[in-house]
Amino acid sequence: MNQPWPQNFDPLGNRWLSTLAALIPVCTLFYFLAVRRFPAWQAAVYAFIAGVVVALAVFRMPPVMVAGAVADGLVYGWFRIAWILLAAVFVYEISVESGQFAVVKQSIAGLSSDRRIQVLLIAFSFGALLEGAGGGGAPVAITGAMMIGLGFPPFQTALMCLVANSAPVAFGGLGNPVRTLVAVTGLPEADFSAMIGRILPLTTLVLPFWLVRVMCPVRETLAVWPALLACGVIFGGIQFFWSNYIDASLVDIVGGIGTLALLGLFVRKVWAPRKLWRYKDEATAPVRVAGDGLTLTRIAWAWLPFLLLTGFVVLWGIPPVTRLLETFSWKQPVPGLHLLVMRMPPVVVKPYAEAAIFDVAWLAAPGTGILFAGLIAGPLAGLSLQRTLRVFRFSFWRLRLSLVAIMAMLGLGYITRYCGMDATMGMALAHTGVLFPFFGTMIGWLGVALSGTDAGSNALFGSLQVITANKLGLSPILMGAANSAGGVMGKMVAAQSLVIACAVTGRDGKEGELFAAVLKHSLGLLALVGLIVMLYAYVFPGAIPNGHKYW
Repeated sequence: MNQPWPQNFDPLGNRWLSTLAALIPVCTLFYFLAVRRFPAWQAAVYAFIAGVVVALAVFRMPPVMVAGAVADGLVYGWFRIAWILLAAVFVYEISVESGQFAVVKQSIAGLSSDRRIQVLLIAFSFGALLEGAGGGGAPVAITGAMMIGLGFPPFQTALMCLVANSAPVAFGGLGNPVRTLVAVTGLPEADFSAMIGRILPLTTLVLPFWLVRVMCPVRETLAVWPALLACGVIFGGIQFFWSNYIDASLVDIVGGIGTLALLGLFVRKVWAPRKLWRYKDEATAPVRVAGDGLTLTRIAWAWLPFLLLTGFVVLWGIPPVTRLLETFSWKQPVPGLHLLVMRMPPVVVKPYAEAAIFDVAWLAAPGTGILFAGLIAGPLAGLSLQRTLRVFRFSFWRLRLSLVAIMAMLGLGYITRYCGMDATMGMALAHTGVLFPFFGTMIGWLGVALSGTDAGSNALFGSLQVITANKLGLSPILMGAANSAGGVMGKMVAAQSLVIACAVTGRDGKEGELFAAVLKHSLGLLALVGLIVMLYAYVFPGAIPNGHKYW
């Protein structure tokens, strides 16, 4: 009979040596990605192998548990991440194959032909809507595909989509990261929602400027400062209001829709740049579709694949629908792992057994909803069912190596979680005393960089943040929120995000270059969040929610 296995966060008897051992898989991944510039799938496989070796040889995790953790990660990785990427690219390819994407391009250019404004509308605003509806890899995959279709440079597109997909992450998936914090800490959801909504809007004011600066020099960036400020104020204002006074579930959906509508109206009716900015090697005017001018009907028909995608993702995320679809899932405890790994103090208050469930959510996964959107959109756009399925096969073949990378990374992430490597690294940052508000924010960043999700980071480190905050006399609400807010800046360097961004922009194998380029943006924005958390901790503690209630 399998015996419970308690996690040991200091397997080498020296905190710093144990931390260095826990860092080996992460360093392996970063070395092959950033230094050797290997394709992501190779770097991910090497990091996965390193993780298995460290778990077995250093943390002494039983082999059957290592195998169970890997299997659990592969199941989760396929249905919750890889499947979303594949389905999202399929929908985009349907739009291209049917010729409707040319109309989509013209409709966006109708709002503004300026590349800077287009980035705000697509990567920032539409991406926030997709993040709120389903999260996962869909925002980067879909907005990246759209921008490539519009003629943006592939590498820069990947970089900008990753940077843009930061501010909405803490409320992504209909507020799932916030609910995860509540689940692991037992503290009020309204407090966490309000606190995150008082941290992130301050970074949201900066993010549009930061995002456009990625694509053009300072002078050209400041030339559109009214639009950049309007974008930040609109989304940040909605983010603050909805998270503080309504709920955590619809923050990004309302924020994305509101920003799309109001920013579009602003650049059409209130203000427009004096000089259009486009890339040097392209025409100053957008490419026009042959034929008569566009009508609302024609635009709506061209947008149908993406409208169906958004609708299905939102539908799949509605709690009653989710519960119904979940009844068709196959769930089974992972043999040799379920309730046998014991999470130990000081990461948690008292030991508890970690659950491990195979969740084959073949119908409930958001990717299945997106697949249905593509299967419906293809015939409606004039493609035969056979041709639609051929587009799906093409999408799968194109993404095959990226899917390998995602699966390897999820296998590594689950090993890291179940053997205790994650807590060993997190606890090292917890020994920072008065600077813990800043470094606690880094723990959240580390969690997302490792797991690929803000909810995953909150599940890993939310309890540790609260325990450490109570020991240091800090607000547990602040530090739980800091974990989530800091985590959003780790999303852009997570291996899964890099793979998705490169796959959808046709830059497969260039993940190392993308990581090196995006890291400075990730760390710079992380530092900004850390400073904001420090200000709340020591300068404005009265602004931290305590017993906050929604209207």
